[in-house]
Amino acid sequence: MGQKLKIVGWLSVGALAGALTTVSVQTVARSSMAPLPLEELQQLAAVFGMVKSDYVEPVDEKKLITEAISGMVASLDPHSQYFDKKSFKEFSEGTSGKFVGVGIEISQEDGLIKIVSPIEGSPADRAGLKTNDLITKIDSTAVKGLSLSEAVKRMRGEPNTKVVLTVFRKDESRTFPVTIIREEIKTQSVKTKLMEPGFGWVRVSQFQERTVEDFARKVEEMVEQSPGLKGLVLDLRNDPGGLLDAAVALSAAFLPENVTVVTTNGQLEESKFTYKASPQFWRRSASNDPIQRLTQATGGVLKKVPLVVLVNEGSASASEIVAGALQDYKRATLMGSQTFGKGSVQTVRQLGPDTALKITTARYYTPNGRAIQAKGIVPEVMLDETAEGNLFAALRTREADLQKHLSNGKEEEKKDPEREKAREEALKKLEEDSKKSPAERRLPEFGSEKDFQLQQALNQLKGLPVKASTTLSERKAEKKDE
Repeated sequence: MGQKLKIVGWLSVGALAGALTTVSVQTVARSSMAPLPLEELQQLAAVFGMVKSDYVEPVDEKKLITEAISGMVASLDPHSQYFDKKSFKEFSEGTSGKFVGVGIEISQEDGLIKIVSPIEGSPADRAGLKTNDLITKIDSTAVKGLSLSEAVKRMRGEPNTKVVLTVFRKDESRTFPVTIIREEIKTQSVKTKLMEPGFGWVRVSQFQERTVEDFARKVEEMVEQSPGLKGLVLDLRNDPGGLLDAAVALSAAFLPENVTVVTTNGQLEESKFTYKASPQFWRRSASNDPIQRLTQATGGVLKKVPLVVLVNEGSASASEIVAGALQDYKRATLMGSQTFGKGSVQTVRQLGPDTALKITTARYYTPNGRAIQAKGIVPEVMLDETAEGNLFAALRTREADLQKHLSNGKEEEKKDPEREKAREEALKKLEEDSKKSPAERRLPEFGSEKDFQLQQALNQLKGLPVKASTTLSERKAEKKDE
């Protein structure tokens, strides 16, 4: 049950454009199909014949067909995609949290590859690559003109082989090469820390196959270390998503048994589904239920301990499911900034033994029926990134910024006249900041004593004054470009 639909981040050198997806591997068989538009298909066949016979040099027929399929699917939305043999293999490997690559999640911007986030502990992270860095070359190949999947293929490779990335860093106005040795990346998706007696911090950076087991083990160890737990911070900042069953399980650790966690709805009957806080939706074997084990070992402390959830613009997909469920049941106070807004379900249908189609089939909704797509989750308490403020939020990419993004389905999308003004102000501020040294501009590490948002979350748990943002506000959905 828990494996029917999955929210999966592409855990190689790339996430999909802006966020990570919800997937279900199924066959393409259908008992009935809609009538085919024969006239248009005849035109397609005619164009194919003309290109094959009239083009200046011979063309590869299979490549032409593959590119035609890819273009058709890519025109739908940013998350639908055709997988050829190699990309399907890479995508399948991504669900396990292990892959060979450099360790960055990427999107596209102005024809270049933009780093959404380096994966913690990866070769790219150790090499100093940063969020918003732009990759202009992969080895000697210019990125301009490459599709996202082509760029991913070039950055993939065998373990212990090197790749040279040419990087443009906007805030430093400089371009520089970085040599990275590819390796198998085993991402550590859960971190815990006792910030002080009675107050814990749990960071989930992605939802992977091992996340639930790691979460249960590490939280149990933390509770043993501090039996009188007074408050907990669940940190989902920059968590791009992952497996849906892991998100449901994590939500269930804090919620009453059998309540609704998330629902999905689409045109197909199979896309209408409700996921509940019950073991059948995440348990992979009858003898192994980490959440039940955690609840018993800790006396159900997670069901009642005061809870703050930290989110930001990088919190997407599965992390939005968790945040939305905990917010709807008033189980936690959400703090930070508005989330990414990736609220669509992608289904992967296998076309053959090694090719597949990933296509958007549904939207997902919080327990109270809120659509997250192109809107995101809005925290009760908005927080700046630092004590000095946060004037760069307007520059951050969210689902609503992606070309051809799926609409919310519930709310009319309108242009926000204040957004362009905010962007102009942020760009001016960014230019001023570019004169500072890199060390001055680097944000403190999540979970450190200098982590301003975390300190505000701890203040909230202790009943102390919280320094809320004076510049951040809810960002309304914007009309997408057709």
